[in-house]
Amino acid sequence: MFQSLGKYILLLRLSFKKPEKFSVYWGEVMREMVSVGIGSLGIISIISLFIGAATTIQVAFQLSSPLVPRSIAGSISRDSNILEFSPTISSLVLAGRVGSNFASNIGTMRVTEQIDALEIMGVNAPGYLISPKILASITMIPLLVIISICLGITGGYIACLITGTITPADYLMGVNDGFDGLTVRVALVKAFVFGFIIASICSYQGFYTKGGALEVGQSATAGVVYSCVWILFADLMITSLML
Repeated sequence: MFQSLGKYILLLRLSFKKPEKFSVYWGEVMREMVSVGIGSLGIISIISLFIGAATTIQVAFQLSSPLVPRSIAGSISRDSNILEFSPTISSLVLAGRVGSNFASNIGTMRVTEQIDALEIMGVNAPGYLISPKILASITMIPLLVIISICLGITGGYIACLITGTITPADYLMGVNDGFDGLTVRVALVKAFVFGFIIASICSYQGFYTKGGALEVGQSATAGVVYSCVWILFADLMITSLML
């Protein structure tokens, strides 16, 4: 365990070593940002809309007592989406989509000796392959989480229009009532940390792949599993510290 942790820390140090040609690395960062951000926008949008709608309907069902104001369902749905559903569930989904892609790409380069060729040419392979992925993830995943929050709240509004469980006016009143900016800050901190976890762990798994195509698949699976576990652990720690 300690040996793996040492290799992980060393890989991160090499990844953020000063690049020889910044322009080359900048191009890789832009390419990864497009892949992580634009490539994941569709699945994040669909998930956020449906989770927001389902959350609102379930909250309205549980708070069906005449003694409870109907608008409170909007407040609970808003805070649930901001604090937990949008950052955590979106990151778990991105660990499967983005993380497996990172691990398989780097793992394929390792088993086909492309990384060895980069090192022979004097290129800092971790910096060239891993740092753009980390920078893209910690930049784009918070943006995706912001979009997810907006779409989650929109999904709740659409559910009110379609099902009539709560009037849209009551829902919007609840969304606007008692809003605390701390919840958004917590969500963005979570998104930043989760993005780093996904990119670094999956890249680590891919970079130290040994064998062939079967081992590349195993590395991608291991990267996703470890990322999900650490995301849940980090979620608990950040929530405990900031709330």
